[in-house]
Amino acid sequence: MADKLQLLLAMVGYMLIVIGIGVFFAKRSQANSGNYFLGGRSLGPWVAAMSAEASDMSGWLLMGLPGVAYWCGIADAAWTAIGLAVGTYLNWLLVSRRLHAYSVVSGDSITVPDFLSNRFHEKKKVILVISAVFILIFFAIYAASCFVTCGKLFSGLFGYSYHSMMIAGALFVLLYTVLGGFLAESTSDFMQAIVMIAALVGVVVCGVVHAGGIGSVIENARSIPGYFSLTQTASPLTDAAGVQQAAGGAPLFGNASPYGLLTILSTASWGLGYFGVPQVLLRFMAIRKGSELKRSRRIATVWVVISLTAAVFIGVLGRYILPTDPALATQSGAENVFANLSQLLFHPLLAGIVMAGILAATISSSDSYLLIATSAVAKNLFGGVVRKNATDRQIMVVSRVVLVAIALVGIAIAWDENSIIFEVVSFAWSGFGATFGPIILFSLFWKRVNRAGAIAGMLSGGICVFVWKLLLKPLGGVFGIYELLPAFLVSCLFIVAVSLSTARPSDEIQEEFERARCFRDN
Repeated sequence: MADKLQLLLAMVGYMLIVIGIGVFFAKRSQANSGNYFLGGRSLGPWVAAMSAEASDMSGWLLMGLPGVAYWCGIADAAWTAIGLAVGTYLNWLLVSRRLHAYSVVSGDSITVPDFLSNRFHEKKKVILVISAVFILIFFAIYAASCFVTCGKLFSGLFGYSYHSMMIAGALFVLLYTVLGGFLAESTSDFMQAIVMIAALVGVVVCGVVHAGGIGSVIENARSIPGYFSLTQTASPLTDAAGVQQAAGGAPLFGNASPYGLLTILSTASWGLGYFGVPQVLLRFMAIRKGSELKRSRRIATVWVVISLTAAVFIGVLGRYILPTDPALATQSGAENVFANLSQLLFHPLLAGIVMAGILAATISSSDSYLLIATSAVAKNLFGGVVRKNATDRQIMVVSRVVLVAIALVGIAIAWDENSIIFEVVSFAWSGFGATFGPIILFSLFWKRVNRAGAIAGMLSGGICVFVWKLLLKPLGGVFGIYELLPAFLVSCLFIVAVSLSTARPSDEIQEEFERARCFRDN
C-alpha cells in the first residue's frame, strides 16, 4: 500500500507542475485567438523541436511501441521506428522552413486549414471545410488513444476501474487545454520530452543491469523463433481468449512468420505521415525565426532516434525479465511492459517519476490534439465560414464548447478497455498522412498545383484510408499492407492528374509562391 501511495504522490506532483505551467501562460494565451492557437509565433528552437516530437509521439511511444516489440518481436516495431526516424529528419529538412515562410506570406496563417485555404486564395472555403472536417475526425480518434493510455496506466498501477481512470485522465487534459492554450502546451511539451527520454533511457540502462548484461537479453530474444529478426516475426501461441500460453515458466511460440519486402515498405511508410500531422506542422509555423529551424532539426532528430531505439529495446528487455507476467499475456496487456518494468526496477518514488513519463507523453499529445481540433472548428469553420465577422471573444467561446464535445467523443471511442493503443494511433496517423501530407508537399514545392487538385487529393487520400482499412485490408494478401502507403500514393496521383487537367493557378498565386520561396525572416 505504501509503495502505491509513493507512486501516486510522485505522479500527482508532476501533474501539479504541468497545471502550474498552464496557469502561468493563461493570461497571455487568452489575449487573442492568435496567441491561443499559435502562441504568437514566439517559439525558440529547443521548445519547437522538443514540443513537436513530444506532442507527436504520445503514450504509444512508451506503451504501444514497446508492447508490439514484446508481443511479436522487433520487426514490426523496428521498421516503424526506422520509418519514423527518417520521416522526422526529412520533414524538418524539406518542409519546416518553406512552411514557416509560406504561412507568413499567405495571409499570416495560424492553422493548417488556414494555410491551405490561403495558399489557393479561396473565396468559397471548400478546402478550409474539408481540412477542418478531417482534422476533427482523426484528432477525435487520436485523443481517444491518449485516453486509453490513461485508463490502462492508472487501472494497471492502482487497481481502479479502467473506465473511471480513463475519464479522470480525459478531464485533466481537458482542464489543462482550456487553461493554457498553445504556449502552455508547447512549454510543458518541452519539459515532457525531457521526462520521456529520461524515462526510456533509464529503464533500458537499469533493465540491462538487472538482466546481467545485454548479451543475456539478446540471446533470449534469438532463442524465440523470428523474434530477433527484421525479416520475420514471432507468433505467440494463445488460447481462445487471446492469452499467451506458457510451459515450464517459459512463454510458448509457434513457427516464425515471414515479414516480406512489401510489409517492410508499408510499415516504414509510417514516416510519410510526418508530412501531414498538424501538431508538428504547427511548430514549423510557430517558430520565431526560420533560421532557427536548422538547430531544431538536429535536436528533434537526435531525440527521436534515441527515444525510438530505447522504446523498441524495452519490449525485448521485457521478454527476458518478465517472460510470463500474466498482466502482459495478451496483445493489449503487453502494452503495460514499460510500466511493469519500471515498478520492478525502481524505488516507488522514482518509479512514479518514470510513470510520469507515460503521463507526460499522453498529456503532451492529447492537449495538442484537442487544441488543433478545436481550432479547426472554432477558428476555421465558425470564424471562417459560418460567421466571418466573428469576434475573437466569440471564437474563444465556441472553442471551449467544441473542446468539451471532442473530449466526449474521444471518451466514447476509448470506452473499450481492450483497445490496442498502437492500432488506434496507426489509423489516425494514416489519416493525417494521406489527407494532408501530399498536398502540403505539393503546395510548397510545385507551383502548378491548383485548388481543384488540392481538393481532389485531400478527399481521395482521406477516403482511401477508410476504404483500405475497413474494406480491402480484411481481404489479406497484398491488401494487408498499412493503409497509409496506398492512400498517400492515391492522393499524389489525384493531385497531379487533376491539377494538370484543369486551369493553371492565377498569376497572383504563382507570384506569391515565388515570394514564399525567397522569403527570409532572419
